[in-house]
Amino acid sequence: MPLSVERKKNLIEAFKTHAHDTGSPEVQIALLSERIQGLTEHFQIHKKDHHSRRGLLKLIGNRRGLLEYLRRKDPERYRGLIERLGIRR
Repeated sequence: MPLSVERKKNLIEAFKTHAHDTGSPEVQIALLSERIQGLTEHFQIHKKDHHSRRGLLKLIGNRRGLLEYLRRKDPERYRGLIERLGIRR
């Protein structure tokens, strides 16, 4: 489930930390969260798609690692990000 170009631009615009930012942890976590949400909806319909489920678990692991990094480096940015994304932690 690739993200549309327009949706990706909107996410980057919403979560960037400076003018030319595309790789900060906030942007990466936001993009991963959007892909995870799309796959989660996919699994509501296709319950037996175990091959894609493995990809979902890898995305969740990547996001967890980035969240942990951000929590260690700057707890205030971490709290703000999980608040904005609505991630339970």
